[in-house]
Amino acid sequence: MKLYGFFRSSAAFRARIALNLKGLDYEYVPVDLLKGEASKPEYRDGLNPQGLVPTLEVDGLLIAQSLAICDYLDEIKPQPPLMPHDAAGCARVRSLALFVACDIHPLNNVRVLEYLTNQIGVSKDQRLAWYHHWIHEGFVALEKSLSRSPATGKFCHGDTPTLADVCLVPQVYNAYRYKVDMTPYPTLRRINETCLALPAFDKARPENQPDAVP
Repeated sequence: MKLYGFFRSSAAFRARIALNLKGLDYEYVPVDLLKGEASKPEYRDGLNPQGLVPTLEVDGLLIAQSLAICDYLDEIKPQPPLMPHDAAGCARVRSLALFVACDIHPLNNVRVLEYLTNQIGVSKDQRLAWYHHWIHEGFVALEKSLSRSPATGKFCHGDTPTLADVCLVPQVYNAYRYKVDMTPYPTLRRINETCLALPAFDKARPENQPDAVP
């Protein structure tokens, strides 16, 4: 297995967590987004037409999109599972994961932030305000969803990590990086700390990747 990623990419962070939780060995291939390496023809034409990370390569099979990678890993190595075994549990975990992956993360993706700065001409302060606004919009609802549900345990769903935690931790990491006030979100902070105490999550942190820079 080869995982093409960038140390600061939230989506690549998810894939690393999933691979680690499954105990799968993989070769990490850095793709420097800051230098535009994902936009070069050799990457777009040969690996990922979107010019995004992560991309998982397995025996010639190329899988883009972090949630698709997680689904694939759950299929080829069912234990430990990233999804519950009951239909209601699966729906809840998938809902929480999509909450982050579809509604929070895309609005704060690097290419969106760069477009705001380079094409629309917003200031650094306006760009940061945009980031904080959409994080808070998402986290307020996510905190309510988790804190009010009896299905929430040590982790987002029960007492073992699921796909919901795989998506949550990178988003919380970025929130801290952009100095978002996390005080209003005690449940998110507690779950994040519980996850990062596990080797699979800790090893996947951006600063622990070979391409990490200050």
